[in-house]
Amino acid sequence: MDNETIKSNITSADHWIRLVFMILFAFILYVAAFVVGVLVLVQFLFALITGSDNSNLRQLGDSLTQYIAQTLRFLTYNSDDKPFPFADWPEPAPVAEAVVPDAAEPVVVEPEASAHMPTDGSESDDDRDDRQSKSV
Repeated sequence: MDNETIKSNITSADHWIRLVFMILFAFILYVAAFVVGVLVLVQFLFALITGSDNSNLRQLGDSLTQYIAQTLRFLTYNSDDKPFPFADWPEPAPVAEAVVPDAAEPVVVEPEASAHMPTDGSESDDDRDDRQSKSV
């Protein structure tokens, strides 16, 4: 790189304007991270109390994390597109409602009695013979 190119880059208004936007979006990112933390806590408490998550909070979390990703892409020069409020707010993915089964009686499955296993817990002659022949 020659000195003219470096001087041109340093005096370019585009870089300095982007720096202002980067500082603005870095602050917004900090606030958004705090909001995500609150959202996680509220969603956990909601699930703890009601037994299932809240779909509206889930959609908010999805769109907010998409916004954070867009902001990070802008801050790291992976995108020149400025995120919200200079673009549309990200649309959340459709939420599939979780199906919560009704509380049913537990099903206890008894093991079938084997012809080689006595029901009293003692070892059968066939099992003892098999074990002895394998150890030889």
